[in-house]
Amino acid sequence: MTPVLLTLCCYAVAALIVFVTDSFALPANRRNRTQKRTITDTLARLPIIALVFLLFFSFSWRPIYAAAGTISFFVIFTGISRAKYEFIREPLVFSDIALVLDVFKHKTLFYATRLNLLFWAVALTYVFGASALFMVFEPHVAPIHGRGLAVALVVLVAGVPWLALFYPPYAKALSRSAERLLGSLDVLANTQRFGTFASVVYHFLVWLGNGRDDRVRDSLSVPQDVFRVDASQRAPLVIIWQSESFIDLRHFGVHLNLPTIDSLRRRAAQWGRLTNIFEGGYTLRTEFAVLTGLSPDQTHADAGYPYLRAGHYSAVAWPTKLQKAGWDTHFVHPYEATFFMRHKAMPQLGFAHVRMLDAFAHDETRDGLYVDDATLTDTVLDLARHQTDDQPAVIFAASMENHGPWEAERRPGLTDPVDIYRDILQRSDAALGRLVSELDAFERPVWLVFYGDHAPLLKAFADPFTDPRTDYLIVPLGTARHPDTVEPTDEHPWQLLSSLFRHAGFIEPANAG
Repeated sequence: MTPVLLTLCCYAVAALIVFVTDSFALPANRRNRTQKRTITDTLARLPIIALVFLLFFSFSWRPIYAAAGTISFFVIFTGISRAKYEFIREPLVFSDIALVLDVFKHKTLFYATRLNLLFWAVALTYVFGASALFMVFEPHVAPIHGRGLAVALVVLVAGVPWLALFYPPYAKALSRSAERLLGSLDVLANTQRFGTFASVVYHFLVWLGNGRDDRVRDSLSVPQDVFRVDASQRAPLVIIWQSESFIDLRHFGVHLNLPTIDSLRRRAAQWGRLTNIFEGGYTLRTEFAVLTGLSPDQTHADAGYPYLRAGHYSAVAWPTKLQKAGWDTHFVHPYEATFFMRHKAMPQLGFAHVRMLDAFAHDETRDGLYVDDATLTDTVLDLARHQTDDQPAVIFAASMENHGPWEAERRPGLTDPVDIYRDILQRSDAALGRLVSELDAFERPVWLVFYGDHAPLLKAFADPFTDPRTDYLIVPLGTARHPDTVEPTDEHPWQLLSSLFRHAGFIEPANAG
């Protein structure tokens, strides 16, 4: 068999095995597809497989090794995607690659504690051990004559399609083609159609060629002069409290003592259930929706990880509009500043002051996994007390205490994850009560927005939750006008702040976004 024919056969075998193993990325699904669509989807995967095959072949010139490497590459992506789906009901998406370092840095947060020394020993032994065996026992097929030219040609064919992505016209053309091929950005459907890695690549191409959508930005921009403040009153203070993994388990018949939540519901201008952008994780998706007023559909390819290009949405973000209108804007989050790229994203979204974990004297061995809500309350109250009465201000606090895992060492004397989660919720309610008590004494209008970012990943209780909606409250405090009792109302995260500003009278309903 000639080297060319052997190489083509190895590629064909690799492609066939990839087609078979890709089907395990998600549970079996009987999607009805036309014959034309099936053929199109199959052909669309072949160039992606070919590029990976060429990558392995270009530095080895060993076709069997290239086939084995390609198969391993795709199987690893498929396995990761299936594991992720089983855990949080979403297959691998292209933006997850940007989180790889965070996964290894924050293994507990990602429930990835199995990525330990043994994992690395096995993984590296397989990668380098198998590669070494192929290099020793499989002869290369590089030509004797003109070898340098042949090697250079294969390297160019393998590398240029990837390097050319840095050329904007090429990237935009590929993006348009990928978007037409996909039809939608439904990651579940596209993973079933193309397999994990091909779906990741095509979604990435769509993202790469799509910049800021000026039409969305302009249509949702609110003129800064609508954030008017009554000159006869002291300037308002807005506190937005994003409660990590908060959901009131009493919706599901669990006994829970949340006196602060109950009290705030009785005096709220608006309260009820908050729809989920994602259940069990990806706080940034809800956080971004709240801060910008944009739904996932409006952020298009950015929806999975909007902070990768947060600057594209600066003009539409509520903190930017408030800052331009003379408000003082603060973001407080007691966790690593680089996590989800918040250290870059929050200033781009309009926060003049950003306070992260390094501002807290947190010792994990002494204080537990996360900064508790009581400590965060101290920080928020300290900031609130230092706001001047003549300047409106907004403080956005993103808590951490409720985050899993809910393991035995989290709360003394408790071992059941549901009991631990319930106990932490009650601690959070107590911290919220102290926050409300002090803010209520302020001689200025104070508005509190409280909401859960997503349902907890509490598999010991539900997998998944029958109703993953979380809870929210919009409550006037201090000298703000207290409304009559209202009935609960469902709300979307991207509408939460426009509802707040409408209730507070800062913007007209027509301009509420």
